[in-house]
Amino acid sequence: MNVGVLGSGAREHALQWSLQQGEGMDIVFCLPGNGGTAHNINVDPSDHQAVRRACEQFDIDLLIVGPEGPLAAGLVDDFEGHRTRVFGPSRSASLLESSKIWSKEFMRQANIPTASCAAVSTVEEFVAFAVRHGDRAVLKADGLAAGKGVAVCKDREDLESAWERITTLRPASERFLAEQVLDGWELSIHVLTDGATWCLFPSSQDHKPLLNQDRGPNTGGMGAFSPVHECTPSLIDEISRDIISPTLEGLRDRSIPYCGFLYFGLMITPEGPFLLEYNVRLGDPEAQVLLPSLTSDLLPALLSCLDGDLDSHALAFDKRALASIVLASPGYPDMPEIGYPISGIEQAAETALVLHAGTTRHHGQVQTSGGRVLSVVGRGDALCDALDQAYAACEQIRFTGMHYRTDIGRRNHP
Repeated sequence: MNVGVLGSGAREHALQWSLQQGEGMDIVFCLPGNGGTAHNINVDPSDHQAVRRACEQFDIDLLIVGPEGPLAAGLVDDFEGHRTRVFGPSRSASLLESSKIWSKEFMRQANIPTASCAAVSTVEEFVAFAVRHGDRAVLKADGLAAGKGVAVCKDREDLESAWERITTLRPASERFLAEQVLDGWELSIHVLTDGATWCLFPSSQDHKPLLNQDRGPNTGGMGAFSPVHECTPSLIDEISRDIISPTLEGLRDRSIPYCGFLYFGLMITPEGPFLLEYNVRLGDPEAQVLLPSLTSDLLPALLSCLDGDLDSHALAFDKRALASIVLASPGYPDMPEIGYPISGIEQAAETALVLHAGTTRHHGQVQTSGGRVLSVVGRGDALCDALDQAYAACEQIRFTGMHYRTDIGRRNHP
């Protein structure tokens, strides 16, 4: 079977790496891939006709979609009836992520615990919402914004500047969601599902702000770790009962089939877990710590999911801790500077897993080509061991302006 992974980030590199660990796997293509992936096919993931032609040219039997953009644009729908099977949810199912307003209404109708909210179109409406909630509010772009369309305002002085920042994301969003600020700690839960049955991945936690101590602008993610010690079996039972099951039931009630990965971004409050958002794919950087934890083959699970037979399949995971550190370009997330040569990757890879994101190869030299450049993944019996391994490997790597957070995994683990 010829398999392709659509996308070019560290999540897609992790998918390719994980698939290649499977028994009997030979070539896994990446479309278009990056400077660290193998068997790259130069194609624009947003050009669905070009993706179809590439799948035909290279006899790709299964295409796994990494990023959210092609899913929201209906790539799965466009391949209906094609010989290549596509793993991921349809355009209608992808509304869970591609429209924050639609998603919140879905949560409300499915009785899923979530923060109070309102759709807003002016700064005055946003400020009025915040005033009703103690001068605190979250502002979200309705559409896709690569993880950067969220601003958390902790006092009135933040409100207008947040509005100006988020509304510049047009045309990514013409509508906006104001949301109550919830107090607690964040948790990422991922499942693989065929719409009826689901397999849980280990718990994880990412770090969105650019700088240490969760300061600075939001990014696509600066690092992650797994598992989360505070995520107990009883908490997982509560999340499964009150959030995961009602989600899949709500989709079935609307006759919306779902096949793929599904991410639940949660806030664990003193009152219990609340759902912040869905992603209709693996999170990035969470995928970089979840996929390497697999001890069973990924491909059979994906095929079972496509066949609607996931209840006959189980995923198995390593119990050890994993931690991923994102190495970013200067100027990220606003205006990343690119084109700098990278050294030390081979040395870092001797002790850690180095996954590429914003890289390319020029005359054999790996160079930076994006804001998030590399994800360096460590593993250990305890989280501190995984972090030590990852950070030691980061010190081997060099490129101009390279920066990374030095407190990943220490938010709840001082």
